[in-house]
Amino acid sequence: MTVLTTITAPSERNLKNHVSVRQTLANTVTMAHRGLLKIKRTPEQLMDVTLQPIIFTLMFAYLFGGAIAGDVQAYLPQLIPGILVQTVITTSVVTGVQLREDMDKGVFDRFKSLPIARIAPLSGALLADTLRYTIATTITFVVGFLMGYRPAGGLGYVILAGLLVIVCSWAISWIFAFFGVIARTAGSVQGISFLVLFPLTFFSNAFVPVNTLPGWLQWFVNINPVSHLVTAVRDLANSGTFGADGWIALAGAAVIVAVFAPLTVRAYMRKA
Repeated sequence: MTVLTTITAPSERNLKNHVSVRQTLANTVTMAHRGLLKIKRTPEQLMDVTLQPIIFTLMFAYLFGGAIAGDVQAYLPQLIPGILVQTVITTSVVTGVQLREDMDKGVFDRFKSLPIARIAPLSGALLADTLRYTIATTITFVVGFLMGYRPAGGLGYVILAGLLVIVCSWAISWIFAFFGVIARTAGSVQGISFLVLFPLTFFSNAFVPVNTLPGWLQWFVNINPVSHLVTAVRDLANSGTFGADGWIALAGAAVIVAVFAPLTVRAYMRKA
């Protein structure tokens, strides 16, 4: 009983302490650095953000380029933004999976005994994963450039398009972080997440023109938030414009964070 009291006492004290915003931010950065160190020690964790955009770009370009646009070069302005959105959004699933794995391994139990902000392990994981989104975004555009893609919007608008995808994917990662907190296993987080993502990414305008789809499917594609994000990225990269689809994508990201951030934090605090 004495040993148990000794171990749990720091955790109980942490629950009572009010951590300042400054310390919370510092703890978040520290936990994000921990996530980056994990990637450094096991670089195979980056296979999804390094190999997937290369494989998907080559596969879709040479399979569908001739059928949809007449040739590969003509298809790239439509394909590259679609591949970018699909790859980065899919990458956001990792946030929930790794969060669940850390909780299953008891890593977060050890964090409870440390004098840190209780939210830091969660916020740090979300911050660290923005590096994954950045890598996927960069590789997708580089592969497209090597294949002959020349975005007419110029480098500045390409960077803005990448930032838009990163911001929206970070917002979406809150959904999968919520799954990671409430699910029982990492496998179930991944399974649930891909059941949600696959229809959203493939039943969109990412790879084919909407007018080639059946009428009933066009209705879904037109209201699909992924389609709005893809169109916004195309507008920025290909023409240097930011229209209604961009604002819809940002508004959707804000709504996701407003809904799922409190839900995730509340569920996480119950267990942390």
